[in-house]
Amino acid sequence: MSRMPMLELFAGELRRLRVAAGLSQEALGERLSYSASLVAAVEQCRRPPREEFARRCDEVLSGGGLLARIRETLVRESLMPWFREWVTIEQEAAALRSFQPLVVPGLLQTEAYARTLYEGAGQFVGDEVEQQVAARLARQTVLARPAPPQLVVVLDYTVLERPVGGPKVMREQLRHLLEVGGRPKVHLHLVPRSTGAYPGLNGAFVLATPPEGDDIAYLDNQLHGTIVERSADVHSLRQIWESVRAEAMPHGATLKLISEAAETWT
Repeated sequence: MSRMPMLELFAGELRRLRVAAGLSQEALGERLSYSASLVAAVEQCRRPPREEFARRCDEVLSGGGLLARIRETLVRESLMPWFREWVTIEQEAAALRSFQPLVVPGLLQTEAYARTLYEGAGQFVGDEVEQQVAARLARQTVLARPAPPQLVVVLDYTVLERPVGGPKVMREQLRHLLEVGGRPKVHLHLVPRSTGAYPGLNGAFVLATPPEGDDIAYLDNQLHGTIVERSADVHSLRQIWESVRAEAMPHGATLKLISEAAETWT
């Protein structure tokens, strides 16, 4: 992945603010409680800035939120071009219905779980992985806003058993599901392990309900994602959703099984 303009802008503004404050990289690192080598790496565009780093720099250097705003744009720039439109739809949706038969959906992934998936895919390396992880975590803020969308997620039970990242990562991920699943507008449902063939096995998808207008769907594949707006196709996916949802357990029973599964990852 080539160097991104927003990464260079962040590095340049960080350097400008640091010099204006009369601080060396070592002195800034001490005030931030980060290493001087990290400050240097960010200023040289060798490391993407993390959210906490940008926020602390704004505070220490009196940036007025400038670095945080640049980082937000940087995160969006990190997204694959074909995914950016969907993220806008996702962030504006009043409701989201997601089915995932293989892994935890991006909106519910922990940092370690997401990093493991990106590393395992082999599409990105080094700091490119970190940029993608940061972008994925940034999307999750939609669930923490004052009026979050209603999120209904159906998972195949095998998602709880696939050792993504090993026991520690899985235990943390499942406990995170329990935490998010306890929020008023989040509903989780598991398709039992004993379920045989059902429509969801044909692939993952998401249905987004905008504040106004018709539902929009998203399909993912090995090359890129596809936004589906054609009425007949969206209608078909709604029918598949109803079939998948009918196979799944209630929210309460799902949380109980997730809790039990989390304790098996030791």
